Amino acid sequence: MLEFQEIHSYYGNSHILQGVSFKVNESSVGVLLGRNGMGKTTTLYSAIGFVPPKEGKILFKGEDVTRLTSHRIAKRGMALVPQGCRIFPSLTVRENLLIASCKGREEKAWTLEKIFGLFPVLKQRQTHKGNHLSGGERQMLAISRGLISNPDFLLMDEPTEGLAPLIIQEVGRVIERLKPQGLSILLAEQNLTFGLKIADQVFILHKGIVVFKGSSEEIEGSREIQDQYLAV
Repeated sequence: MLEFQEIHSYYGNSHILQGVSFKVNESSVGVLLGRNGMGKTTTLYSAIGFVPPKEGKILFKGEDVTRLTSHRIAKRGMALVPQGCRIFPSLTVRENLLIASCKGREEKAWTLEKIFGLFPVLKQRQTHKGNHLSGGERQMLAISRGLISNPDFLLMDEPTEGLAPLIIQEVGRVIERLKPQGLSILLAEQNLTFGLKIADQVFILHKGIVVFKGSSEEIEGSREIQDQYLAV
């Protein structure tokens, strides 16, 4: 579904991604793990076109999208749930969703009704402005805004950051419900327990390099990997 081939991405003169290569399979959840500053967000930004790579190739559904602008990549079926719940604070919940809404191609496409079925609290709060929502409600809205664009591939940047444990469980429940519907996901995460629980594929980034590709079970069984690349 998404393939990085020797990607090198920069912020100015800072060489952030240094030959990143991995594949995310169709209808699966790939999780990018790593400490702060290792390149997780840059990886997502490179995929969606915010930080175009200077070297390498990115394939999305078999098509080379490396040099495409963000809106053209989005039109091909990719969406981003950014870090920090970046909703429109002056718009209502309903307006935040409608502004991102795109018609799906199938009966299972995401609509307002289906979003409200997934997150009933958003239906109750649909006339409230974004800046009147709790942190958990803002994250639900950010995820919903990504879904209602009806993507084939969803990028999620630190979706559990700053959330209470009960809300983290809710986010995990939602992701588990999305997988059987055929949606592919690449998720950047620092919460090791959460990431390993939902991951079909795991990639560890360390100083802009993929140092591990494998399964949750392999990481859970290796104290050395956890201590070397993931421990604070």
